[in-house]
Amino acid sequence: MFDPFNLFFRSSRYWLIKSISKLLTSGTRPVEFADFWMGDQFCSLIFTLSDLYLFGCSYARHFNGWRDCGSSAPTWPAAFVLAMLPFLIRVIQSVKRYVDSRLNTHLINGGKYLAGIAYYLSYYIWRRQGSSRNTSFALWCLFGTIYSLYAAGWDVLMDWSLLRPHVKYRFLRAELIYTDYVPLYYFAIISNLLIRFIWVIYIPSSSAPNFYLRLFIAGFLEMLRRWQWNFFRLENEHLGNMDQYRVTHEVPLPYDSHHRIDTDDD
Repeated sequence: MFDPFNLFFRSSRYWLIKSISKLLTSGTRPVEFADFWMGDQFCSLIFTLSDLYLFGCSYARHFNGWRDCGSSAPTWPAAFVLAMLPFLIRVIQSVKRYVDSRLNTHLINGGKYLAGIAYYLSYYIWRRQGSSRNTSFALWCLFGTIYSLYAAGWDVLMDWSLLRPHVKYRFLRAELIYTDYVPLYYFAIISNLLIRFIWVIYIPSSSAPNFYLRLFIAGFLEMLRRWQWNFFRLENEHLGNMDQYRVTHEVPLPYDSHHRIDTDDD
C-alpha cells in the first residue's frame, strides 16, 4: 500500500490512502462526494473491521485459545469501537454537510447512521449477555428492524431516486442509464431490502449452522449488496450532475442561436 515505487497501480494506492485520511479528519473540511461515498463503503465492512480485534487478540495469545477472544473477553468492546468508526464518521460528515448547506436532509441521513449505531450497540450487548432471548434480544430486534427499514428506504428513495410516480417504468425513475437491464432495478430493490434484514440470520436456532459461518455469510452478502448499491448510486449521482449541468457536453442557450436578429447600431 505504501510502496513508493511506480508499481502495482501507485496512483490508485495513493488515492485510497488520501481518501482514508480524509475520512479520519471528517468535520474539518467540506464533504465531497468521494468522502461520503468512501465512508459508505466502510459501513459495509463492519464484519472485517470487527475482525481486526479478533486477529489482534488471537495474535497476542499466539493463536492458542482464540475462542477466548469472543463476547466474554474483557477486551471484546474494542470490536464494537472498531465496527462503529465508519458510522460515527458518516454522522460527523452529515452534520458537517448540514452546517455548510442548512439542508435538513443531511440531518435525516445522519439519523440513519445513529440508528445503525443503536442497532449494533444493542447487538453487542445481547452477545455480551450470552445471546439468550431476553430484554436485550428484544431491543436488538427492535433497533434492527428500525435501522433496516430506515436504511433500505433511504437507499431506494434518496441514494437511487427510485419509486417515482408517473414514469415509463413503474416504480423506477424518469431517466435510466442501464436501459438494457431494466429488470435489474427491480431485483436490486428487492435484494437490497432482504439483505438489509440479514441480521435475522444471527437469531439463535437449534437448526442454524455454526455462528461463525453465519457471520461470514452475513458479511459476504453485505459486501455484495454494497457492490450492487454502488452501480445505482453512481448512476443517480451522474444523472443529478447532468441535470445541474455539472457534467455536460454543451449548455443550452436561452435563445435560438440559429435565429438572426437585426439590430440598429445607433
